[in-house]
Amino acid sequence: MLAPHARVTVLEAEDTIGYHSSGRSATMLHYALGNPLVRALTLASRAFFDSPPESFTDAPLGRTMPVIIHAREGELPALDGLDAAIAPFASLERVGPDEILRLCPVMRVGEGGAVAGLVDSHGLRLDPHALLQGYLRVLRNKGGKLVTGARAAAIDRSQHGWEVVTDRGNRFAGSVLVNAAGSWADRIGEVARVKPLGLSPKRRTIITFDGPEGADVAGWPFVKTVGEELYFAPESGRLFASPMDEVPSDPCDSQPEDYEVALAAHRVEERTTMHVSRVVHKWAGLRTFAPDRKPVAGFAPDAEGFFWLAGQGGFGLQTSPMMGAAAASCICDTPWPLENVSPDELSPARILGQPA
Repeated sequence: MLAPHARVTVLEAEDTIGYHSSGRSATMLHYALGNPLVRALTLASRAFFDSPPESFTDAPLGRTMPVIIHAREGELPALDGLDAAIAPFASLERVGPDEILRLCPVMRVGEGGAVAGLVDSHGLRLDPHALLQGYLRVLRNKGGKLVTGARAAAIDRSQHGWEVVTDRGNRFAGSVLVNAAGSWADRIGEVARVKPLGLSPKRRTIITFDGPEGADVAGWPFVKTVGEELYFAPESGRLFASPMDEVPSDPCDSQPEDYEVALAAHRVEERTTMHVSRVVHKWAGLRTFAPDRKPVAGFAPDAEGFFWLAGQGGFGLQTSPMMGAAAASCICDTPWPLENVSPDELSPARILGQPA
């Protein structure tokens, strides 16, 4: 988003893009995630995924996958609340046990199981590889460059802007430094001697396993409990599932722990009629949140030219078009792209308690 308006160099600490959170996401666009700000960003981003800019990608950025959010008897008030919260952003259908079983025949329904659900027939399973490669293509087509293996070792402010020295001794300079370092964003702020935001990386675990013998799971929906307990969906002929864990973590190459792997399997068996006899694959990633669990895009109030782009939690991919456009607007003074979100709502000043 910056590349059409400025000279842009992306410094990637790893040897490839998308190594951490972006490459380990469940990649579903849905509205049961986050808060009103996240939902507004998601809604505004949807058109980009449905109709990408010309030459952005040679492959679709996603495919339609229905989303079903289900509730037991005691969870119905939470389902009602979620329905009301999503209503301004998407139209969901209220369904009962019969429709839940039709959409996903392994669900436990009735007494002790799901008794009601909300269905979004227009959910979107994003392709993170196609999305990242599309952004990279735009960057390069507009004269920008990506430098991999460029981990920041020192960051200094000068009269002309900012200078970054990598751990390999290479130097890069620019008038604006965008801190888009994910779970490492606060550490980058500290290296640059900028007040950190208090970001919290949290580990999330995903497993894959075989569906019931003989079942064609490809057409099943993305299935989520109304609370933060479990989701599962088709994945390359198998199923993937997460116990929706949020385990505090230092920034790292996150790895799954045995407890969360077992918890994912247990919750699948508790909420469905399936038995997870073998975990085929498992992985973990870090989802990083600002203190108010809202994303951050704006200049640091205590450091001229230092721009925070952080705290995307588990919704970074599905909000990326509008977060990118908002960042470009703030940095390059292009028209503000969001009708129902103001720059102040994204600004780091709201967290640091200083004027923007």
